[in-house]
Amino acid sequence: MVTADDARRVALSLPATVEKLSWGMPTFRAGPAGRIFAALEGDDEVMGVKCPKEDREELIAAEPHKFFLRHGHDEPYAWLRVRLAALDDETELRAVLVDSWRQAAPARLRAAHPELDPPPPDA
Repeated sequence: MVTADDARRVALSLPATVEKLSWGMPTFRAGPAGRIFAALEGDDEVMGVKCPKEDREELIAAEPHKFFLRHGHDEPYAWLRVRLAALDDETELRAVLVDSWRQAAPARLRAAHPELDPPPPDA
């Protein structure tokens, strides 16, 4: 079972990530002045991550036990909620966090870490 401690450890393992308390919760930023790419909610059971709006509906429909929106808050933002305990394992957690990190990291930081680029589509 994936925990908030796992999420913190994996998030902080990503390049130039810093943890900062915002809105009373731990947030993780891609670089000291970077944008937030993940936030742990107060109960440590849910994590918010960056997610393109056009991808959210498909993720939620495919795995509603894992992914959801906090209605009245997330709709206008490129953000998605993840139930940590529902994730399969740390590999899936890392994939979710790397994807979110890539969306928030400045271009120069992303370019410096091509190992975090998604694999090319099969030819």
